[in-house]
Amino acid sequence: MSAAWIPVLCLGVCLLLLPEPAGSEGAVPIAITCFTRGLDIRKEKADVLCPGGCALEEFSVFGNIVYASVSSICGAAVHRGVISISGGPVRIYSLPGRENYSSVAANGVQSQTLSRWSASFTVTKGKSGTQEATGQAVSTARPPTGKRLKKTPEKKTGNKDCKADIAFLIDGSFNIGQRRFNLQKNFVGKVALMLGIGTEGPHVGLVQASEHPKIEFYLKNFTSAKDVLFAIKEVGFRGGNSNTGKALKHTAQKFFTADTGVRRGIPKVVVVFIDGWPSDDIEEAGIVAREFGVNVFIVSVAKPIPEELGMVQDVAFVDKAVCRNNGFFSYHMPNWFGTTKYVKPLVQKLCTYEQMMCSKTCYNSVNIAFLIDGSSSVGDSNFRLMLEFVSNIAKTFEISDIGAKIAAVQFTYDQRTEFSFTDYSTKENVLAVIRNIRYMSGGTATGDAISFTVRNVFGPVRESPNKNFLVIVTDGQSYDDVRGPAAAAHDAGITIFSVGVAWAPLDDLKDMASKPKESHAFFTREFTGLEPIVSDVIRGICRDFLESQQ
Repeated sequence: MSAAWIPVLCLGVCLLLLPEPAGSEGAVPIAITCFTRGLDIRKEKADVLCPGGCALEEFSVFGNIVYASVSSICGAAVHRGVISISGGPVRIYSLPGRENYSSVAANGVQSQTLSRWSASFTVTKGKSGTQEATGQAVSTARPPTGKRLKKTPEKKTGNKDCKADIAFLIDGSFNIGQRRFNLQKNFVGKVALMLGIGTEGPHVGLVQASEHPKIEFYLKNFTSAKDVLFAIKEVGFRGGNSNTGKALKHTAQKFFTADTGVRRGIPKVVVVFIDGWPSDDIEEAGIVAREFGVNVFIVSVAKPIPEELGMVQDVAFVDKAVCRNNGFFSYHMPNWFGTTKYVKPLVQKLCTYEQMMCSKTCYNSVNIAFLIDGSSSVGDSNFRLMLEFVSNIAKTFEISDIGAKIAAVQFTYDQRTEFSFTDYSTKENVLAVIRNIRYMSGGTATGDAISFTVRNVFGPVRESPNKNFLVIVTDGQSYDDVRGPAAAAHDAGITIFSVGVAWAPLDDLKDMASKPKESHAFFTREFTGLEPIVSDVIRGICRDFLESQQ
């Protein structure tokens, strides 16, 4: 009897070459691995054998009942209820591609959404056979040649030196057209390949800007460069106006969430490709992106010629949309031809962690109020040392209208707001105002001062996304109760650092400080001893901020 040979490819490696008796209907199912995808089976119908012991969380599945061919076959079979985690025979049927694969949780497997893919499959219960499934790639029929066989590909960790969650916002408008749209996709694919995508490296997703924005795939959908390249290739041209501002705003608000795969502590980046100019206002979208802690890069191609400038809403749209107008976040290419030389410089920018100035950090996402003792026991010269202490802390933070904010209150028996969080939005102005604070002199009512600050300084910014801190600097015993007002501040979500000098009682400092007391209360005998405490307070603020993000 003649035999037909069935080659089965998975990720470029031949898993099996089994003879199938002519005229029979696949009597022996093909043994596959946990990661074999529908696109690896080049047949309209095939019987396969899934191994047992696959980890549910490692399955990559897109859709429900009908699955994108990039999905794991065994994962889809478990999701569908055709087999259990113990494995078993599965019959796979190839189907045409489609749009809008849905996300459904079933049988311990969470499938994912996918906007479009070129091929699909579905699964049913397969016929059992004698082939044992081990979860390993089966050797081919060729005799050994002495060369070491390639192992089944594992999930790659990626470039650990380039940690970023990146959304490519591509131009899908009539402005760019079908031909240049495809060239744009090729360029994005090259960038994605060079980034070193992997489980512990960069993660990428893609959004298309046109009349209405469309998220093509999310950060969590793919963690290998090969799958990302497949997904980019599948993206279809939409057309319409180039409403880049609308798309950028949508991306900043909807793309970077825990549910879609964003990782804690990793910079969020949007790379916006603009062919020509946007049809809408992009400045507001840039502000929204910065408020959400997103680093916006603009890659502009084919800038408008002088005759076209009249059609551009704002010729400075690049400067107003990027994270910072310092040249680092803008990138220009003359056209879409010969773009390979532009790939590496762009990748280097995207992997420069320390330049991601719009990421939410302890330096740009805090409100810090200083409560400064102006009692008569301090004295004018020591009061200047207290102001220097305050300045040295404040200047460490990235003060701006969307970044860190600083306020100061001086107290004796009375309280005086020197400036509030909304009065000054530049570091230079804040430091200048601190230097010019006039010494009050008087008694010491620290409890009343805490209540005043919570009500009048923190009250107006209670809806702020920034984390709130209060740094109290005092040199003596308070004439009123500090425990109750401090507890009310803690309940309002304000973290207190208490810094005592000279005659300040340790009990008062601990009563005011947040927990753990030993890392939020500081004391020095001399006013000159305030300087070493600066770094302790800054480290404490950053530590508490990071813990609040967990």
